[in-house]
Amino acid sequence: MKLSGRILWLTENGEHLRAQLAGTDAAPSPGTDAGALQFGVNTDAMINGAACTLGYTGDILGPYFLENFQEVVRKDDVRNGGFEVVVGGDAYGSGSSREVAVVAHTGAGIKLVVARSFQRIFQENMVYSGLPFTTNFTVIDRLRAGEDVDLAALATELPPFFRAVAEAGGLLAYGGKLLAGDVAPCYATEVAPRPMNCIEKIAARNAWTGAGKPFGIAGTGPGDQVLCKAGFRGVHEYTGGMVMALFAEGFGQAAIERPEQVAAFEDHFVLIDEPTVPDTVKRSRLQPARQLRDEMIEACEARGIGIHGPGRSLPAGVCHRLVVERYALPGDIIVLTDSHTPTAGVLNALAFGVGSTAMAFALRTGLIPVTVPKTVRIWVEGSARGVISPKDLILHVIGDPYFREEQWRSSATDTCVIQLGGPGLDQWNVDELSVLTNMTVEGGLMTGIVEPCRPIREFLASRHPGRDIDSLLVAPDDHANYVRTIVIDLDQVPITVATPGDSRNRMPLDAVGDVPIHNVVIASCTGGSLADLRAADAILRGRRFDPKVRVTVTPSSTEVYDAATQEGILARFGALGAVVTAPGCGSCIGNGPGIPRAGETTASTTNRNFDRRMGAPGPVYLVSPAVAAASAVAGRLIDPRQLPPQHAPARTG
Repeated sequence: MKLSGRILWLTENGEHLRAQLAGTDAAPSPGTDAGALQFGVNTDAMINGAACTLGYTGDILGPYFLENFQEVVRKDDVRNGGFEVVVGGDAYGSGSSREVAVVAHTGAGIKLVVARSFQRIFQENMVYSGLPFTTNFTVIDRLRAGEDVDLAALATELPPFFRAVAEAGGLLAYGGKLLAGDVAPCYATEVAPRPMNCIEKIAARNAWTGAGKPFGIAGTGPGDQVLCKAGFRGVHEYTGGMVMALFAEGFGQAAIERPEQVAAFEDHFVLIDEPTVPDTVKRSRLQPARQLRDEMIEACEARGIGIHGPGRSLPAGVCHRLVVERYALPGDIIVLTDSHTPTAGVLNALAFGVGSTAMAFALRTGLIPVTVPKTVRIWVEGSARGVISPKDLILHVIGDPYFREEQWRSSATDTCVIQLGGPGLDQWNVDELSVLTNMTVEGGLMTGIVEPCRPIREFLASRHPGRDIDSLLVAPDDHANYVRTIVIDLDQVPITVATPGDSRNRMPLDAVGDVPIHNVVIASCTGGSLADLRAADAILRGRRFDPKVRVTVTPSSTEVYDAATQEGILARFGALGAVVTAPGCGSCIGNGPGIPRAGETTASTTNRNFDRRMGAPGPVYLVSPAVAAASAVAGRLIDPRQLPPQHAPARTG
């Protein structure tokens, strides 16, 4: 590449960004107001949820690259600005697994991405689809000096599997060679045993050792890149059409490997046409969303893939909740084209989100690439006192500088997970514990996994009566390797919120100050379980909503909806004036009720609060279900213990 276009520096200073879009080509000066590169440029900023409904090709998505970033960039600014290189700070590519974020780069004319560090899924998507990237900022100096830089050579700095993929021309081309028997594992398959933690054991047990050979090697360690046997695989409407198009492009009409372990989910778009969704959202999103849905349905029906959704043969709900209810087992490797796939790690599985190219590869080969992560063990002790929830705990954890600043990282391709254990976990059920694993991705982590514990055994025994659960569970070895062990005493964990902009913006609730709340959302794969609805209901009994507050409640699955109906919870929410919807995954991504109105501040039980993530401008605080319910009563962020005493419910009619 010989630089013929421009370099776009994504700095924290909006005026510096505005000047670049107007034609200024000055690099930011370190130590000045314009000198800091933006932390955590996220996939929602790269390509917003509304644009994602339009399609998945570069010509469609390119104009929307970085639209509304810092409320400065407008549609087509980057493409029309002639930019060829984009430069960001640490944690570039935070957030979703949406591979369309990479497509939007290339569609806008970007040929190279330079950043301090990259988040795992986004980095993998760049490798697998062929977008060059580097953390070496001297490449910029070379380009600006007029050098013709060999971008393909950047791949030589990558680990062996990534290099092999790049040399093959991308992951699908590599998959074709693998199926033809033209490639062998690019890692050692004869290795010495070693003490391993939970993730390392699962990766080792499922490692591919070559065509026709049994799976499994004696050990894996941080940084190893192995191909592993994938268990359950899933897609949803945002990604299903793209996955199946890539599958056809790479493998034609070939069969899907183990189709009985694959499902599609109609969950992200099912609430767009709810009555309380603004007409502007319906006009911009509804029709293209239905087209993406129909494309997924048609492709999946043609290939015999089961479909979850309203009126479908399988029950409706948020994909992550349904995977826990129906598919996940300890020791499995579970992948979906969604960043919150780590939810299933609550059942002692290795579960993580992947992009569309990786999923197409997994559907055909039955394999998934795994970069074995570093592991931080978090040992939980003490009592939650009926006050601290897993949402408080995980916000407290991922907001710690150790995770926020990625202090565990020593190379650009490092990954990291959290392994959770300790007696403190036994006071919660699987519903509640799943919030911990779900939100690991918000801390820049690959996933989370829960060590064998009583809640897992009870949950699995109820779902799989007569099965030997202990034979499935994966416990860590004594003397297993951890990059750090952190002991957390729940007695020392405060009620915690994430302040607007990023889930890692942790703050004790009592330090937030007086924050008026106008919009409360109790929903999503982190906030719509039966345990979540019960927690909110317990706070609301005998109380009323503040008249200035709107409340939306969305159960996370049909099973949850039916149970909450039977217990009278949904009827009580409705009697108070809440909008209660069918199961679905819409509110947290601007596809359903609860989209902020102008001037509103939102308290949400969802897992992500990037700017405009919920479909409109406006600050979003992430909170537990109990704090959400209390805030709906008080009209401001509040500790539930500070509410006046409950009274007998007033009659409605």
